[in-house]
Amino acid sequence: MARTLLFHKPFGVLTQFTDARSETPRPTLSAYIDVPGVYPAGRLDRDSEGLLVLTDDGRLQARIADPRNKWPKVYLVQVEGAPGEADLEPLRRGITLKDGPTLPAQARLIDPPELPPRDPPVRYRKTVPDRWIELTLREGRNRQVRRMTAHIGFPTLRLVRWSVGDWTLAGLAPGEWAWAPTGR
Repeated sequence: MARTLLFHKPFGVLTQFTDARSETPRPTLSAYIDVPGVYPAGRLDRDSEGLLVLTDDGRLQARIADPRNKWPKVYLVQVEGAPGEADLEPLRRGITLKDGPTLPAQARLIDPPELPPRDPPVRYRKTVPDRWIELTLREGRNRQVRRMTAHIGFPTLRLVRWSVGDWTLAGLAPGEWAWAPTGR
């Protein structure tokens, strides 16, 4: 029977179990997860945080990661500046990045979500406002959310993946993991 777990990846942790490329050791999944044979289904950048699905089921891993399957992934994004509804329209239509057009995204302005504090915290600047956007993508390119918000003029300050399909971060503190509910 396949094993799948949900992990709340903290900021600064690599989405891999070893770090052979760095002379200075960086935190990896092995500091948090001691379950042999599970591997990430998709990635989260070191400077992003949130839900990471790990499994020993290769077919599930491929279904989650392959953009053709269009699994929705919800991101909570703190951006620099104060975008309005009109600023989000390009994201909803799809924009063209250097590696081609994106699929249309669901995008809406939200109140600051109740999230655990980030370590280190996002730098606060009194003279520069910030806003939160909930962004739902059905594809996953390298640093896509960051590139999309920068494209519309609002650089990402904090990026938290809240959900993958029906699985969410609910109840998981940074660095914690739990077995995924079955039935997917």
